[in-house]
Amino acid sequence: MLTNEDKLFLQSKGISEEKVEAQLQSFKTGFPFLKLYAAASVDNKGILAPTDEDKKCFLSQWEKYLEGKGKVLKFVPASGAASRMFKNVFEFLDGESDKPDNDFMKKFFDEVHNYAFFADLNAACKECYGKDIDSLVADGEYKKVVAALLKEAGLNYGKLPKGLLKFHKYGDTSRTPLEEHLVEGALYAKGKEGKVNVHFTVSPEHRQFFQALAIEKSKDYAQQFGVEYNIGFSEQKASTDTIAVDMNNEPFRLDDGKPLFRPGGHGALIENLNDLDADIIFIKNIDNVVPDKLKDDTVEYKKLIAGVLVSLQQKVFDYLKLLDSGQYTHAQIQEMILFLQHDLSCRNPELKNLEDSELAIYLKKKFNRPIRVCGMVKNVGEPGGGPFLAYNPDGTISLQILESSQIDKNNAEYLNMFNNGTHFNPVDLVCAVKNYKGEKFDLTQFVDKNTGFISYKSKNGKELKALELPGLWNGAMSDWNTVFVEVPLTTFNPVKTVNDLLRPQHQG
Repeated sequence: MLTNEDKLFLQSKGISEEKVEAQLQSFKTGFPFLKLYAAASVDNKGILAPTDEDKKCFLSQWEKYLEGKGKVLKFVPASGAASRMFKNVFEFLDGESDKPDNDFMKKFFDEVHNYAFFADLNAACKECYGKDIDSLVADGEYKKVVAALLKEAGLNYGKLPKGLLKFHKYGDTSRTPLEEHLVEGALYAKGKEGKVNVHFTVSPEHRQFFQALAIEKSKDYAQQFGVEYNIGFSEQKASTDTIAVDMNNEPFRLDDGKPLFRPGGHGALIENLNDLDADIIFIKNIDNVVPDKLKDDTVEYKKLIAGVLVSLQQKVFDYLKLLDSGQYTHAQIQEMILFLQHDLSCRNPELKNLEDSELAIYLKKKFNRPIRVCGMVKNVGEPGGGPFLAYNPDGTISLQILESSQIDKNNAEYLNMFNNGTHFNPVDLVCAVKNYKGEKFDLTQFVDKNTGFISYKSKNGKELKALELPGLWNGAMSDWNTVFVEVPLTTFNPVKTVNDLLRPQHQG
């Protein structure tokens, strides 16, 4: 199946033959659905809804942590192209109609002055066509405006990543998502010495543009907020690419005979995350940002979930030290079991049959792993993963973020759980990635490799199957200790289409 030329090609990408063989086998067998216990909710204690008193306590815990020596970092996956954001606009440009013929495009032109990129687009139209936007629209030349927005001769927004597009207007200036994340970092992730660490994962072709923008803009924000920025960039590793197959599950080959490899999805970024030196890491998508006037909730709840994290971590560390000392009592073992079940939502029906010495071994294993606290918003019908209590291979039950593809829709009970879930995942995480001795966990050892996903694509007119690795906040963090906290919907303002930028939440 793999030729000698294939094997040399694999070596150049840093991919082992064993890994490819395993991927090829996954295409044949597929991935198993997860066994579910329940959709996590406030009612079943799967989601923590902090009281006002709790909030004060957790916020205080985070401020106290920032006064210490722990290194805090903000991690932002930012490699995604904005092409899907302009899907409707591309359809208009390529369509037969020369005038906006649907509500989406009518809104786009009716409110074009309200986009943060309006001034740039207006200048591009003058450069390309000798007319401003209003003149082009008055003359019915709508497609020229759109071409100036999307095409390389204009702003090239159709091929740029979201992180480099202008999202928010501030008087005569505007900000990109990259800039908004720098501002956020200064507001909730500033260390004792005023350092703000931010890391973006980017695509190779756009890295220089991200770096140039970061250098240009960070000086202003550093002065404005009295901080020092440490901004890093990395790219998805070639070694995390996955092989594609044809409809017969044989390697899909390009015209030159080489097997086709595709990026393994955001789950590949667990490798990038694993390479970073930090104690606490915030994770948030590039497009979930708001202007300054709406940042208060975002900042407060980022601090709050971080406070939950460090308070849990301290307790876990204390318990692990006690277990390692061997100087624990039966009552302390029982206290740890309750903490594991109630605070970390890790349940095991079989514990009643174990002796204290066996329980100590079990507790060490369960405590000694990375921890993440994830914000969850109330379900308002947005697509995306949801919070569940699911069974693990060892028979325990723990909290997981699941995508719809991981749930057996032919199981009426599971489908009901998915459809009636009270909350969904806005990708709002804060993670603790070192053990109580200050040593980094190897995050790749906590991935559930059985939670990948197979999708159908095409290349050069031929159908193929593609394999995505376990998602970054799904299977890639499956074996972490996980806690869900309810956060307000105001903290979730993604930009999926260009017209989302016209929502009040994105208007300065």
